[in-house]
Amino acid sequence: MSKGSPLDDPEKAAHAWARYRRIMRFMLILTIGVVVLAMAVLYDGQSEASVHYYIAAALGIGFTMLVASALMGLVFLSNGTGHDEAVRDESEKPRRKRRY
Repeated sequence: MSKGSPLDDPEKAAHAWARYRRIMRFMLILTIGVVVLAMAVLYDGQSEASVHYYIAAALGIGFTMLVASALMGLVFLSNGTGHDEAVRDESEKPRRKRRY
């Protein structure tokens, strides 16, 4: 049986989601910077690469960074609020220590 989640409290939930949005804003700014830096490194002005190459590279880098930061942010939100502890299964038996 699981006890209630701390995210059920509107005040705690508002604080946690505000922190998550702050993390995501920072990661968006960082992602834009990394994509601009990557485009500057990739573009040399003399290659015959299509504009589609640069678009694909920018979208790939940006999407990967944003998805990774969103998932990690949710992990931090879940752990930081105590939500992980609230959903722990209390019916599990504690593990015995093995003797060797």
